[in-house]
Amino acid sequence: MKHSARSLVLALLAALMPRIAAAQAADSAALDSLIARHVQEHGLIGLSVGVMVGGRVVLAKGYGVRDLASRAPVTPQTTFAIGSVSKQFTCSAALLLAQEGRLSMDQRVARWYPDLTRAGDVTLGQLGAHTSGYRDYYPLDFVDRRMAVSRAPDEIIHDYGTMPLDFEPDSRYSYSNTGFLILGRVVERVSGEPMGRIFERRFFGPLGMRQTRLDPPHGQPDQATGYTSYLLADPEVATPEGAGWLGAAGGIWSTPTDLMTWDLALMDGRVLDAQSFQAMSTPRALSGGRTSTYGCGQSIRDRGAALVLSHGGAVSGFVSRNMLVPATRAAVVLLSNADFAAIDDLGEAILARLMPAGAIPVVQGLPAREAALVLYQQLRAGSVERSMLSEEYSALLSPERLRVTAQALARYGDAREVRVTGRYERGALEVAELTFIFANGSADGLMYRTPDGRIEEFLLFRP
Repeated sequence: MKHSARSLVLALLAALMPRIAAAQAADSAALDSLIARHVQEHGLIGLSVGVMVGGRVVLAKGYGVRDLASRAPVTPQTTFAIGSVSKQFTCSAALLLAQEGRLSMDQRVARWYPDLTRAGDVTLGQLGAHTSGYRDYYPLDFVDRRMAVSRAPDEIIHDYGTMPLDFEPDSRYSYSNTGFLILGRVVERVSGEPMGRIFERRFFGPLGMRQTRLDPPHGQPDQATGYTSYLLADPEVATPEGAGWLGAAGGIWSTPTDLMTWDLALMDGRVLDAQSFQAMSTPRALSGGRTSTYGCGQSIRDRGAALVLSHGGAVSGFVSRNMLVPATRAAVVLLSNADFAAIDDLGEAILARLMPAGAIPVVQGLPAREAALVLYQQLRAGSVERSMLSEEYSALLSPERLRVTAQALARYGDAREVRVTGRYERGALEVAELTFIFANGSADGLMYRTPDGRIEEFLLFRP
């Protein structure tokens, strides 16, 4: 291993988070260090992060700038567009009306929109679970010319809701913002007031979410500016969606502190009753005996030691992530003002430290993504830092095996990107599921590590 590479590894190791027992409060200083390093390494413009453990906020901090022109820093009060994280608010509003007997999630869309395709067959529950079959009006990742123009939600609903269904209702899951525009308008019609007022009266006001609004005007104080980048070009100010296109599907602006307030209220039963929360957090049953991984406004991860509810958001200029663990009353919120920002791996790294005891081991040393990348680079070079390896794995990597491995990896070249696609426990080891992206393809892999950070095994599978 070259001296410079060795120095880099040692420098990174010196700054890493110490081992944190899942039952204890998270070490906010270590989290701060991890986040700051991620922001620097990935060139994020601005990021706001909130972490809650046991119902207590242990970190609420901004990183980077909210606007490149003014260089004004991100603070905990900076508001960001949260995109589709908004959907859990829309679902909650519908479920509250169901609790009050004012609607049922089993009712048909035809009651409110009889002219839509198969309106007599599609239910409100299917709209909230993305299993209705209605064509998504926002499948792409940029604001095209039609979306830059303001339109009434009912016009958008008519345009996309009268197309043929993409599939039979409940036969499969396919994300549909159209379904949430319809669900939001139904909530408005039943309530007799606009969605912004509904959210403020039923959620934002009672919970003290003072910095959270639906579709606020642009240019407000403490509001972040959203940025985009086309094909790795320099960031530019993103063109926002026209009025009417987001709304109930993705129009809320908020802060991590406010969203953690929301998460805790959800987990503590102060928003929905137990039956409604179960409906929100239970995967939708599909035809043929299958289930989705989505309830109503929440993605559901029910493997491992604890249930994790989460939702991401991506609108023009912004990405977001909201994750909560009801078993430990924990939450992680990340909001960024660049729609190209890499935040998922960071969120998973933080979340791993909040899981209950007996879940995925907390590993000292580099986060899984960085550790896998460092080892891959060493294997390509034919020389490894053996202090990173367990005794048995070090013995397996004999000089001859390293030589053969380096020759084999030469055809793939540098890894342009490494993604951690999953993590689980086996034999008291952390097992990270990996995807390596190369110039000429990709390969999946696994990396096994002990809690002290030593790599027990590293595998790459033939593409």
